[in-house]
Amino acid sequence: MANTTSTASFRLRAFVPEDLNALVRHANDPTVADNLTDAFPHPFTEEDGRAFLERFMAHEPPQVMAIEVNGEVAGAVGLHPQSDVYRCNAELGYWLAKEYRGRGIMTAAVQQAMERGFRILPYIDRIFARPYGRNVASQRVLEKAGFTLEARMAGTFIKNGRKEDELIYAVRRS
Repeated sequence: MANTTSTASFRLRAFVPEDLNALVRHANDPTVADNLTDAFPHPFTEEDGRAFLERFMAHEPPQVMAIEVNGEVAGAVGLHPQSDVYRCNAELGYWLAKEYRGRGIMTAAVQQAMERGFRILPYIDRIFARPYGRNVASQRVLEKAGFTLEARMAGTFIKNGRKEDELIYAVRRS
C-alpha cells in the first residue's frame, strides 16, 4: 500500500511494539493533541504509547494503521466502527507528525484508510469525521479525499477551555 507524493512517500501498516519510541516522539507534540479528542493526551508519555499500541494492536484485522514515513511511525489513521443504531457507520480519526504535514501524505492516507475500511468492514455504509471548525487543514484533507460536509454545529466541543464548532464530514459506500 505504498503511495508517493511529490515530496514524501509513506505506507500504511499495522502497529508493532517496536513503534513505541517513534510513536511517543511524534505524538508528544501539543499540535497533535490539540486537534484530537481529550482521550489523546498531552504530554504523550511512554506509558500512553504502550497503552495506545496495546489497544490498537489487539484488533484483527487492524482498524487503526500506522503511517510510516522514512522507516518509522509518523502518525496514525483509523476507523472506529459505531454500535447500536449507528452500526453502519465508522468514525475516521487521524494525525500526522508536524514535520510531514503539507505534503499530501494525510490526504492519501485517509483515502487508503477509507477504501480499506469499506473493504474489511462490509457492513459499514458511511465513514465520517468530525474536525474542529478552526482546523482548516483537516477540513481540506477530508475534502480532497472525497468527503462532503454534512453539518456544522456551533460550539458543541470544548477543547482546552475553548468552545469549538463541530463539523461533520462523511463519505458513503458507492
